[in-house]
Amino acid sequence: MPDHSLSYDVIIIGSGAAGLGLALSLPDHLQVAILSKLNMSEGSTYYAQGGISAVLDSADSLQSHRLDTMRAGAGLCHNDVVELVVSNGKSSIDWLMKNNVAFSTHKSTQSNSQLHLTKEGGHSYRRVVHADDSTGKAVQLALNEQVLNKPNIKIFEHHNVIDLVTETDTLSGKKRVIGCYVLDAKKDIVFSMKAPCITLATGGASKVYLYTSNPDVSTGDGIAMAWRAGCKVANMEFMQFHPTCLFHPEAKSFLISEAVRGEGGLLLLPDGTRFMPNFDKRAELAPRDIVARAIDHEMKRLGVSSLFLDISHRTAKFTKSHFPMLHERCLDFGFDMTKEPLPVVPAAHYTCGGVMTDKNGLTDITGLYAIGETAFTGLHGANRMASNSILECLVFAKQASVDITRFLKNTKKQPNIPAWDDSKVINSDEAIVVSHNWAELRQFMWDYVGIVRTTKRLQRAKNRIELLKREIQEYYGKFHVTSDFLELRNLVTAAELIIDSALLRKESRGLHYTRDYPNLDDKHFKKDTILKP
Repeated sequence: MPDHSLSYDVIIIGSGAAGLGLALSLPDHLQVAILSKLNMSEGSTYYAQGGISAVLDSADSLQSHRLDTMRAGAGLCHNDVVELVVSNGKSSIDWLMKNNVAFSTHKSTQSNSQLHLTKEGGHSYRRVVHADDSTGKAVQLALNEQVLNKPNIKIFEHHNVIDLVTETDTLSGKKRVIGCYVLDAKKDIVFSMKAPCITLATGGASKVYLYTSNPDVSTGDGIAMAWRAGCKVANMEFMQFHPTCLFHPEAKSFLISEAVRGEGGLLLLPDGTRFMPNFDKRAELAPRDIVARAIDHEMKRLGVSSLFLDISHRTAKFTKSHFPMLHERCLDFGFDMTKEPLPVVPAAHYTCGGVMTDKNGLTDITGLYAIGETAFTGLHGANRMASNSILECLVFAKQASVDITRFLKNTKKQPNIPAWDDSKVINSDEAIVVSHNWAELRQFMWDYVGIVRTTKRLQRAKNRIELLKREIQEYYGKFHVTSDFLELRNLVTAAELIIDSALLRKESRGLHYTRDYPNLDDKHFKKDTILKP
């Protein structure tokens, strides 16, 4: 059994681009622990297809990237944060290349950049750097290799954090983080870990919905843990739905990249006619919220289970060279994208809100940082522009590394953490309660808190959340914790934060669309939705 006094300088919860980016940016003299719920690669970074935004072509400009980002964010982006992230695009790509990420290069001599740049929804220029159509996989595997070669970094796979441990300074009243309780899922034991600095890099909460492009680990863990510890969260009503996931009973969480539309893919009704020009002058290249809402509208209007994305008018050679992974995976499901349209539906994709941080990733609690999709930085506003997510991970990993290094030079000795006490709980013989509640939660969140909302639907969801919370609290007090239960507990917290935020915003903006308030209301709501514990 692990020693209850495991101690590190920095604990990073999460092993995607944000977590690994931070670990590799910290000085080598610091002892760093990375905790991953499953294996290191099982997270949203690995499955990201499209790419990373950066201004690399002379025809493009930082000003254009800034304006595109803020336009997509529907008036809620923080200008200083957008400036910070956009201006670090090139240096982030350079850093990845130094860490052996192999990006796709240009096939012609017409480009001003050696790297091949593609264009996605909301972008005015080609500025998306990619590794074919498996960018996230290329980033994840390269960073994995770098981390594994660092003797100061210890990896804990299949370790699920239960909760953060904090203490309050008696004089200032300020909380500081001192450690966390961790479930070793393989050995089924709980132990404590100490650190003066903990960073949440756990990704988003899209698994709260029935249909999602995200892997199973996207259960809002960091957001829920930070909320229970006393951190503010913001803009949780802005849940991004990716317009195009493959519609097939066995195609679990299989995304059809935005880049397919960027390279000429057309959205079609079942009769083969286009519909996006009726909704936005940018047609298929409109921001994701507009495209997802248009697809949702047409599906409900026609009473059909999917619409179609067609790139078969491009040559087979073009499609296979630009989308090799997509082409092969679609063939596995019986679809040849070089010859026929693909059936697609929208699915929950990205959490634009999260734990409130400053420009260094620092939360309300001393020593506690949040970066990547877990965090609310102000970059995305009411809607994230395509391919700004990994860029945000890398920029804030670097920002946090500098601040953490400075912070650790002045930290006090860590107090001991009480051992985990489960002497009064028993093993549950009712695992069905967890699976049933999980299914119920994801179904009513899809039905009532999805792409199109109403106050009545949101209130129905709120009533059901209250019941689930009581059941979960009762379960937590009686039984040994399991990974499935911990994820359910976090999902319910994240769902409640989404619902409460959506009820507060009585307008439609970006990703939040409600029939009761279908118009923008800048006078009252051109501001972030902030919730305090």
